Amino acid sequence: MSISTLAWEYSRGYQVPEHAHGSDQFLYAIRGVMQVSAGSGVWLIPPHFGIWIPARTSHSIRMSGAVSMRTLYMRRGLATGRPAACAVIHIMPLLRELIVEAVRIGELRIRNRLHCALRDLLVSQLETASPMPISLTLPQDGRARAIADRVMSHPGDRQTFVTLCDMSGASVRTMQRVFRRQTGTDFEFWRRQVRLMKAIELLVSGQSVKEVADGLGYRQATAFVEMFRGILGTTPAAWLKTL
Repeated sequence: MSISTLAWEYSRGYQVPEHAHGSDQFLYAIRGVMQVSAGSGVWLIPPHFGIWIPARTSHSIRMSGAVSMRTLYMRRGLATGRPAACAVIHIMPLLRELIVEAVRIGELRIRNRLHCALRDLLVSQLETASPMPISLTLPQDGRARAIADRVMSHPGDRQTFVTLCDMSGASVRTMQRVFRRQTGTDFEFWRRQVRLMKAIELLVSGQSVKEVADGLGYRQATAFVEMFRGILGTTPAAWLKTL
């Protein structure tokens, strides 16, 4: 057997506790939004996106709403073109249908020619799929993590970094240094990533661009659109049309 599969329905707010698999795993939801956490990384997975999770990677999953999950468990090393780290990729129509068909079959066996052809095409599509920049790295410093947790819980809050640092009991200079060292970016860019991830969740749920902009603390929708375009290279409306 080269690929086994699982289909599962989850209710809103359900959390899969931290665990790991001996095989490489690919998670995809045909409905709903998942938030996957592994180590210091957090990834948001709306429909038309999926996440590659290498074997033995401890991870947990939270369902933002009701989720119809489809999972592929792949023999280690089968998809040699995928990185040895978690990564979110864009699910094009062909890849979606291949995943759905593999799950319908249940197991792709090496001795079945049809299964092998499906496996090879599926692996090829996974290896060439476009990566998507919708992830966060969480700081490990306790004070910086307190700031990060507040921003993630209230992404539309307009509190300045100075205020957040005062609340954590640390200087702005110290916290900027911590964020750059532990997340790879400065705080403001990190906060934009948080807002982008929340924006994707809200847009997929059916909220308008204006509603999302208001909910994320933007005084004007145009500022939100520019933030979205600056990271994903397209406007929210154009991005939604691709879905």
